[in-house]
Amino acid sequence: MAEVKDYFKTFCKLSQAFGTAATQDDLLGLIVQYAINTMDGKAACLFLTDDKQDFFVPVVQKGLSANYLHANPMKVQGIVQSLLKKGYLSFRDAVTDPRLENHEAKKAEGIASILTVAVMVQGRTIGVLSLYTASQRDFTDDEIDFLCALAEQGGMAIEKARLLDRIQKNASLLLELTSSMNSSLDIKNILNNMTAEVSDALGMKGADIRLLDQRKNEIALVSSYGLSENFFSNLQINRSDMTRAALKGDTVIIENVNDDIACQFKELLKQESICAMIMTPVRARNDVIGTMSLYSDTPHHFSSDVKAMIQALAHQGGLAIQNASLYLKVQEDKKNLESDIWSHRSWF
Repeated sequence: MAEVKDYFKTFCKLSQAFGTAATQDDLLGLIVQYAINTMDGKAACLFLTDDKQDFFVPVVQKGLSANYLHANPMKVQGIVQSLLKKGYLSFRDAVTDPRLENHEAKKAEGIASILTVAVMVQGRTIGVLSLYTASQRDFTDDEIDFLCALAEQGGMAIEKARLLDRIQKNASLLLELTSSMNSSLDIKNILNNMTAEVSDALGMKGADIRLLDQRKNEIALVSSYGLSENFFSNLQINRSDMTRAALKGDTVIIENVNDDIACQFKELLKQESICAMIMTPVRARNDVIGTMSLYSDTPHHFSSDVKAMIQALAHQGGLAIQNASLYLKVQEDKKNLESDIWSHRSWF
């Protein structure tokens, strides 16, 4: 019972400390330090995923040397699968356990046992929290639960910091991109803004714009960026369920092509090294005039705020396209009018 009270007191102190921490690094540093102090550890480290390389990267650590941390990055998929089975990974003898690598490095670092738990955010594993001890030990259920709770606190702190950062960046990005779209009446510039600039700004692999041809009752590719001609020549997206849903006003997301059993062109996407995509309607006021799609070369979680921004950009782009089209029509009408007037004058 005394141990439980100690854990309770630790969380009370941690909650108070969170209120005075100035930065995300300070918050995560507190979690790592409390893990060491409360569990009599030698060291602790918080790793976060690097989606581009499928590695866990150390972001905050105490008690470990830089040489040890960089000895061998941890692969994400294998560890996540193991964690999902049991909820944690425990290694009583880290120096000889066949599940671990770099036994000599661990021995030189003075590591005897390791306990690793997942850092979760909204059901997704975004990292791991590891505790290292100087002597061999079997971790109790209370200790495992405590480290899991600390990891949960870390996940919430990371998510809050990321959300605030995204909101600030997205607000600036939305202002910049919509201003760029609305400052031009050249349709080519507008389409370039909606593909190349949006794709680069959001860290996507590529993008495309497809507009509805009312006369033919079909949708046609009018602009693309970052993807091969072969991809578009073979992609029969016009007749897909995604396109039909987008033209009805829905935004459709594939966060991981490998896991999406409903995807109708999975193999083609994989050939193009596309792992995720989002398709949203392009609107001009109340009418859907086409679709905008963004493609990612890594599995990608489109948060609600990023999804809303992409929808807003597609809407602004649709209005800009409509304004440019109206301008072209006015110019053409003006030419016709001038031609009529000149013909009239020639009569005299």
